[in-house]
Amino acid sequence: MIRLDVTPESAGWGYSGLRVVVLAPGDEYQQATGGDEVVVVPLSGSVTVTTDGDKADLAGRASVFDGPTDVVYVPIESTLTLRSTDGGRFALATARAAKRLPFRHIPVAEQRIELRGAGVCSRQVNNFATTDVLDADRIIACEVLTPGGNWSSYPPHRHDDLEEIYYFEVAGGGPAYQRADGVREVRTGEVVLIPNGWHGPSMATPGYDLYYLNVMAGPGERAWVIEDEPEHAWVRDTWAGQAIDERLPFQKEDR
Repeated sequence: MIRLDVTPESAGWGYSGLRVVVLAPGDEYQQATGGDEVVVVPLSGSVTVTTDGDKADLAGRASVFDGPTDVVYVPIESTLTLRSTDGGRFALATARAAKRLPFRHIPVAEQRIELRGAGVCSRQVNNFATTDVLDADRIIACEVLTPGGNWSSYPPHRHDDLEEIYYFEVAGGGPAYQRADGVREVRTGEVVLIPNGWHGPSMATPGYDLYYLNVMAGPGERAWVIEDEPEHAWVRDTWAGQAIDERLPFQKEDR
């Protein structure tokens, strides 16, 4: 079952997309990638990914708060099949692309797991499809985990050369908040689309850990250029004397 489907056409832009697929135990899902390169990200559960001659078994995880996951890159003009013995939820992050690059399985050991910020701005960034980890044509994707009460995507920033999707999950069913052309309450399964302009922070309410998946792509060079909003850029300087939140990193033995 398709739980969420954001395409460049439905978003009113040219490149970024996201689909969330829910599989019951033993179910299978298939799609033609067409002109989209795809990164398969298990949100919960394990899955076998096959294309026209390639295969990868993704160990996945129990939930997005249960540590990083291995992912798979699937090129354009492929037939993508997902099969899950025990069922689960799987994000298909997409970007409209031109180059056909090789299928690739990216285990956690090859990713860059980063603890960013400090104090109440502490968060964890799992870089699995950023420019320094994955060779792709256009897609850039990562996931950010923010302990309850903390702020991420802060200071506010922009990267107007990229169309950005924020997909949210909130532990315990609580609310979270995202600033982007105003402040919006978000809950599990919701998205915020950011075509351009200043955005952030993403706010995890006390008691409710926050996860979001970022999917980005654009017409220019594949580069993640971030410009802090000048009025608030000074906040970075305050982190120097603060410790990283001791609740990080999110790991299986902790949650």
